[in-house]
Amino acid sequence: MKTIFDAMKDYSAAGALAFHTPGHKQGLGAHELLKNLITAEGLRQEVSLMEELDDLHSPHTCIAEAEKLAAELWHAGDALFMVNGTSGAIQAMILATLKPNDLVFVPRNSHRAVTAGLILSGAIPIFLPVEFSAELKIPLNITVETLQRAIKKFPQARGLILTSPNYYGVAADVEEIAKILHAAGMLLLVDEAHGAHLQFCAELPISAMDAGADLAAQSTHKLLGSMTQTSMLMVGKNFDSERVRRAASLLQTTSPNYLLLASLDIARLQMFEIGVEKISAAVKLSKFLRAEVNKIGGLKTFNAVKNFSLDLTKVTVNVEGLGLTGMDAEKILRHEFKIQCELSDASNLLFIISYADNLATVSKLAEQLAKLPRVNKIISQLPPLFTDHFSLTTVSPREIFFAKSEVVPLEKSVGRICAEEVTFYPPGIPIINLGERITLEVVQQIRELQSLGGRTLGDKDFVKVI
Repeated sequence: MKTIFDAMKDYSAAGALAFHTPGHKQGLGAHELLKNLITAEGLRQEVSLMEELDDLHSPHTCIAEAEKLAAELWHAGDALFMVNGTSGAIQAMILATLKPNDLVFVPRNSHRAVTAGLILSGAIPIFLPVEFSAELKIPLNITVETLQRAIKKFPQARGLILTSPNYYGVAADVEEIAKILHAAGMLLLVDEAHGAHLQFCAELPISAMDAGADLAAQSTHKLLGSMTQTSMLMVGKNFDSERVRRAASLLQTTSPNYLLLASLDIARLQMFEIGVEKISAAVKLSKFLRAEVNKIGGLKTFNAVKNFSLDLTKVTVNVEGLGLTGMDAEKILRHEFKIQCELSDASNLLFIISYADNLATVSKLAEQLAKLPRVNKIISQLPPLFTDHFSLTTVSPREIFFAKSEVVPLEKSVGRICAEEVTFYPPGIPIINLGERITLEVVQQIRELQSLGGRTLGDKDFVKVI
């Protein structure tokens, strides 16, 4: 069976005169700027929907074979190639498993793609508290104990949409969580956007598929080698994938870019050939970087997180000891030292060490971190003011999406239903989520964080409500 790349190459080599999409006709009409972005050979192969190239919505030749090989490599029952990102994969797994008014557990720090999936499905979230480390200044994950309490209180829930690992690489006990949910007759859906590489090194947290998840959405482009916008949706071996494919078909374009599809297949091939070697090397490099960072005065990082497992390829560097915020340090690194981190927050910088790194790149990073200035600036220590209670939304995200909303002063919002997220950084966990009723306590928390210098997206003197 041909790979997707082979099928594309064979079609372009056949020399058929093109009277079909795309409009640039295999590069003949492409602008010079586009030619500079994509090679002439790439443009010749940038076609779709020819018989040699299979059909993403009903794969039976090269795409079917590529997905089969991916499922085998990631220990899944089935694998779906996604060309609208992990957001689309998350929405597909929610739409495939939840129906209107189903209750589902959702950690408070879930990605906005989860909200979009809830809007599409009509399901109603029960928000679960997420642990926060006051020492490390990062959000952690949900605990097994939190889930057990939630199931006891809401035994009618359909399942859990879990984010693991989170952006900082902190992973929940996915294996135990899967066992608990399945014993209760519930599903485990995992946003594993930051975990496509976990399969290839035993020092990393267990992958969602190996842990027993029913579905897992992975960003193949984030830490592996496919092109941006490409992801895979993994289906557990004991889960029927037919409905998942129907849901994905509703959300995927009918004109998929085959350069994106081929990049997924090539990333799969690369991991099959050298995945264990390369991901293990990345873990080794991350340990080296941590050791170097901890030698630098004013900086600190960590190798483990109590009660959770850690993806070592995510290196969080705390810069408070320099009198800098993470945002300050990011600007200095980017504009003075030509180093770009993955993200910054009030206290930290986050760096991703991937299979593409080597000793030279990591050493360069350590050298430039050592050049960060020390300043006499007091960094506000914001308390994590969210509570440990469960919150069943008053109105579903779907109802809010179609409802008429208005923006009102914060103090006048008490008793109203929130139609947006209000999140401070840190801790990066929403104080109030879409669909929750705003209380006086919430307003007081927002004002307290503001008085301490906390920042949020947008003007929080006003809030959107229904």
